[in-house]
Parts: sequence; C-alpha cells; structure tokens
Amino acid sequence: MSIIDLARPRYFQLARRSRDAVMKLISACSIGAALSFLAWSAMPARASSAKLAPTLETRCGWFVNVTPGNFELDDAQGQWTLAQQGGYQAEGLDALPDMSAKGWVAINGPHGHSCACMTVSVDRSTMLVTHFYAARPVPLERCRADRRLPKP
Repeated sequence: MSIIDLARPRYFQLARRSRDAVMKLISACSIGAALSFLAWSAMPARASSAKLAPTLETRCGWFVNVTPGNFELDDAQGQWTLAQQGGYQAEGLDALPDMSAKGWVAINGPHGHSCACMTVSVDRSTMLVTHFYAARPVPLERCRADRRLPKP
C-alpha cells in the first residue's frame, strides 16, 4: 500500500465535507436572496421610478427659429422651448432635420418658422422639451388651418 492509497480516503472525506459545506452555503444564500427579493418586490414603487422611462409624445405646431440658437415649438398646449441661445438645449437636438422642406416663412434672414410634428419628451412644469427624438415638416396650411394654434 502506497502513501497515495493511504491518503485517498482522507482526501475523499475532506472533499465530501467541503462539498456539503458549499451546498449549505449555497442553500442559505439562495433562501436569503429569495427573501430579499420578496421584501424588495413588496415595497411600494418610488415616485422617481416614473422618470426612468421618458414618455414620448408627438407634438404638432409651429416650429419657430426667429433668432440664432433659439428654437421652440408652439402647439395647442403652449410654447415649448427646444433651445435658448447660449443656454438650454434639449438632448438630441443636434439631429434636427431640415425643417424647410414643406415650407418656410423667413422673418429674420434665414430665420423664421415652419409647421412640424415632433417626437419629444417634455417637462410640463417648465415647458421644456427635455429630449428631441425626431421631427418631420408638414405643409404650412396644416398649422394655418388649426385654430387651436397661436399665430407664429
């Protein structure tokens, strides 16, 4: 009988004890994790969780750019700020397409207004467009015919 044969039963005995200890630890952790999950899932939702997923809205009205760096959308609910020169700018506004495709009324050199529909997220309390996703110009006649819209 070699030294390896003598050590083998001791090795398997230690391995079996270690395996049993690991299994108990895993079971205890799983029960603890399950209890933690149940406690967490029973908690009431926090008010801030509503801000995690922005609400997309399609807003149609006058797209106004009468001075450099100042952009707004005037719809039936009011005047929504997209950007202010040297200050606020809605996230994603860099992707703004050419809004003169369906008509553009020039007022101040290249600046003016058009009619547009935009997909945005807004903050109703401040009337700010918080995120700009997409826009499409629509014919000027559509905004001119909508009595709910203010004059540009």
